[in-house]
Amino acid sequence: MKLLTVNLGRPSPSEHTDAGGGTGIDKRPVDGPVAVTAPGPHGTAGSGLAGDAVVDLRHHGGDDQAVYAYAREDLDAWQRELDRELPNGCFGENLTTLGVDVTGALIGERWRVGPRLLLEVTGPRTPCRTFHGWIGEHGWIKRFTRAAVPGAYLRVIEAGEIRAGDAVEVVRRPDHEVTVGLAFRALTTSRELLPRLLAAGEALHGEARRKALKYAARQDG
Repeated sequence: MKLLTVNLGRPSPSEHTDAGGGTGIDKRPVDGPVAVTAPGPHGTAGSGLAGDAVVDLRHHGGDDQAVYAYAREDLDAWQRELDRELPNGCFGENLTTLGVDVTGALIGERWRVGPRLLLEVTGPRTPCRTFHGWIGEHGWIKRFTRAAVPGAYLRVIEAGEIRAGDAVEVVRRPDHEVTVGLAFRALTTSRELLPRLLAAGEALHGEARRKALKYAARQDG
């Protein structure tokens, strides 16, 4: 398992967002080391990667979404379906991985990337209209949701530098069955699964945990 590329984005104009008309979704592979640290609270902090732009702080960035990873194998599957080239970083991911089961990763699972960086899986990415506009495919949000291979957000447990080619090692697997794929379905098409997400505890992305708690409370009431 390894890191194929580290991808950073610069702010660029977009007609598909109301966050000042800009987006950082256009991420490109970079050479050399990139420092990764915990950025800070959601709403005020952006990406965990130095030099990476997050424009819409209402919906992106912060400690629970410090890093976004997507598997090259899943990009390859989309390439075949869409019949177009999808370079590393084109889904807005910071890390394009090879050999990592991103969809099957457990919430709270920890990855050692390179010699120092330690990341923890917090939840799935859910598609937004900026993503739809960027990809430019008809019905993209529905297609992406139906495929249920969303990629994973991660928080920074131990800061460090990373670069393309670094090894990715799963160093901890929690004792529950809440995967990124399950969390994505619970948050999108199968809301009856939301209470199951609570087994992941505090490792679960804060917003997803609040939704799961609210749904469970309604069911109990």
